[in-house]
Amino acid sequence: MKRTFDFIISFIALILLSPFMGVISILIYFKIGSPVLFKQERPGLNDRSFIVYKFRTMTDERDETGEMLPDHARITTFGIFLRKLSIDELPQLWNVFKGDMSFVGPRPLLVEYLSLYNERQAKRHEARPGITGWAQVNGRNAISWGEKFELDIWYVENQSFLLDLKILLLTVKKVFIKEGITEEGQATITKFQGNKIE
Repeated sequence: MKRTFDFIISFIALILLSPFMGVISILIYFKIGSPVLFKQERPGLNDRSFIVYKFRTMTDERDETGEMLPDHARITTFGIFLRKLSIDELPQLWNVFKGDMSFVGPRPLLVEYLSLYNERQAKRHEARPGITGWAQVNGRNAISWGEKFELDIWYVENQSFLLDLKILLLTVKKVFIKEGITEEGQATITKFQGNKIE
């Protein structure tokens, strides 16, 4: 039922939103540059990798040594606007349509994190990753990595169609009140460093 819902709604959304996404693509091209899409390999269901799509929100500026500048130096005003309204996530409708992702599930993180998870944290990959999830409506980037993982695992262990509908409704609310978009003091969020033993 969940996959059928994802397929039908993503198909309809892609058709209805394609003119809007076209306008956003043009604005990104002129305000930030080309390419307009950010593409990156991410681990999905059962650790299978796929390419996730987002609208670009940062430039490719580098320092004198050729190293990429930190996020806060590369993110643009227009990029911040796209993130606040979660418009940068719209290309992931294609990921949902293809079956790489679902509308609701643990957010797809970086491939490099796979080796850093403990056995419990790795359970987050027992569900298809989502555009939004239980962690996103309970703090998003304003909570710790440990809290995010516990929320993701709780979702995997308790997922249901009704819970997904609740998360979708809460997501709409979060987008309008713009909570937890970034970690305090960061342009986005600090990288997961693994589970440190004190």
